[in-house]
Amino acid sequence: MQRASRLKRELSLLTTEPPPGITCWQNDTQLDNLRAQILGGADTPYEKGIFDLEIVVPERYPFEPPKIRFLTPIYHPNIDSAGRICLDVLKLPPKGAWRPALNISTLLTSIQLLMAEPNPDDPLMADISSEYKYNKQLFLLNAKEWTEKYASQ
Repeated sequence: MQRASRLKRELSLLTTEPPPGITCWQNDTQLDNLRAQILGGADTPYEKGIFDLEIVVPERYPFEPPKIRFLTPIYHPNIDSAGRICLDVLKLPPKGAWRPALNISTLLTSIQLLMAEPNPDDPLMADISSEYKYNKQLFLLNAKEWTEKYASQ
């Protein structure tokens, strides 16, 4: 019951006061199946891109983090081809930093931040990570190309 009322509260807040560049909504009648869109940040290779994400809220939420993945392909060292995201707040301790005090809005903002500031030292995609580290121009070119190809409306 707590989970449902908390989710309703979070969704209503995401609707009335969404973080800049982020929208989130219920995908169908189920409260635990959400969709989100993140706009690529200015001055990043993802600028002008619209990225769709799927959010699956587990039974034990907020004691367990939601499962979030990109539906839109994105060229990024911390996001793999299946859309899985390597980000500490998406995992439970001791390896992760998820806490029940966090919410879906915070997670989406963290993902948006990760898009702007990749973490090449904790990659899911080793090849993209080394490109980011050692040939940033090529990385920026590839990321921009993918954004135009997959995330443009």
